[in-house]
Amino acid sequence: MFRPCRRLLCARRPLPPPPPAAAGAARGYAPPGERKRFYQNVSISQGEGGFEINLDHRKLKTPQAKLFTVPSEALAIAVATEWDSQKDTIKFYTMHLTTLCNTALDNPTQRSKMQLIRAAVKFLETDTVCYRVEEPPALAELQKNEWDPIVAWAEERYNVAIGSSTSILGPNIPASTKDTFVSHLASYNMWALQGIEYIITQLKSLILSMGVIDRHITVEKAVLLSRLEEEYQIQRWGNVEWAHDYDLCELRARAAAGTLFVHLCSESTTVKHKLLQD
Repeated sequence: MFRPCRRLLCARRPLPPPPPAAAGAARGYAPPGERKRFYQNVSISQGEGGFEINLDHRKLKTPQAKLFTVPSEALAIAVATEWDSQKDTIKFYTMHLTTLCNTALDNPTQRSKMQLIRAAVKFLETDTVCYRVEEPPALAELQKNEWDPIVAWAEERYNVAIGSSTSILGPNIPASTKDTFVSHLASYNMWALQGIEYIITQLKSLILSMGVIDRHITVEKAVLLSRLEEEYQIQRWGNVEWAHDYDLCELRARAAAGTLFVHLCSESTTVKHKLLQD
């Protein structure tokens, strides 16, 4: 059995599928629910357009019936691992890499590269770590202690001014800052940009997303920072027995999958071919 590149799920008990809005890619496909597993073996092969996924002797297709072809062998292995790890029932809502690939291949919203970039940069105007509270003082202090360092890192890393605000209108992001991020994101290919937008949508933050992609912070840390107010309320009022844990694990899984997707879409090397079967 092939060893997965990365374990994406952390739920400790069987749980019902999440709502489609929570599981779907940003402005892309929301995966279907479940269906009975119809294949025995999973393998990858190299074709003219890239690397393909084979379910027994069938070629995997996208929702628009295009051949499912990915640009790197590492990404193909990661996607094949998702399919291979399914048991008697295929749980599509756990297959975040497959969903992201479908979105990149079909581009259902027909957006250009620059449209993807501008949509990502627009998140700066409502970035989670830039919106602060004044009351209660304990939460305001927590935000300052936890969010100021990541904002300072982004300002130094990209040589920009970002800041924060307690106004409902949010901070006034300079045009030069937006232009810098547009230029930086333009260095990524279309596939990677789909992944970046997906991470931003999960974390509600361009700053946290770039921190994860640049390996400045871990996915776990980024998720914690994105949920800072919720975690504060949990510490104060208590935890719902399983719901909060489930939400946390789902968010980590999606953010981790998006981050892995971005890196694997930028991967130009190949790895030794493996058949994904017993």
